[in-house]
Amino acid sequence: MTSFAIGGQSSGDFRETSGRVQLFHVVTRNAIGLLTPDGFTQSSTPAATATAANKSTTLAGVTKVGVLGGSVAFTRPDVGNNYIGGATSVAATAGVRPLGIFLNDALGNAFENTPGVASGRAPYVCGSGSCLGVSIYETKKLADNSALTYAPGDLLYASQNGLLTNQSAAAEAYEATNPTVLGVVKCAPDANSSLLVFDLRV
Repeated sequence: MTSFAIGGQSSGDFRETSGRVQLFHVVTRNAIGLLTPDGFTQSSTPAATATAANKSTTLAGVTKVGVLGGSVAFTRPDVGNNYIGGATSVAATAGVRPLGIFLNDALGNAFENTPGVASGRAPYVCGSGSCLGVSIYETKKLADNSALTYAPGDLLYASQNGLLTNQSAAAEAYEATNPTVLGVVKCAPDANSSLLVFDLRV
């Protein structure tokens, strides 16, 4: 269960959720576009450079496959027209660009309806000004396994694994040159807050 202390008012003080995304202010929930087939089957760390040593600690215990709520949604012209999905397992393909943040796990949860599987779609949040908190993000650098820390004002990018990172170097970010700024950190995760809270910029 997510632990989060933030000013404001919410049932359970923002702690009563099993989801990986906390919506504080949403501009757009977008469900236009079909989810790629690998959006239901991919690993949570699809990057070719991903290893057990540099796997994000926020993914500890996550065995579910497919895109996860809180991960980055991308255009996927490598699959076809009007497809979205997670990061591909190979180097960035021309036209693969970040769109926003997936709301839900593509495969859903046990004992719940599975609209993603039924519809072939996976909604994502977009729109500059949206404010989200996510419980999955990179906690280690892919290049050398050193720990990542976040601070208010950090710019956020899509990592090679399709998670948020504040690293823009080619070895870290999905887009090797001129990576898209996905957001700006408002509240960094710390001992009192497990969520990375940010304003979207896409």
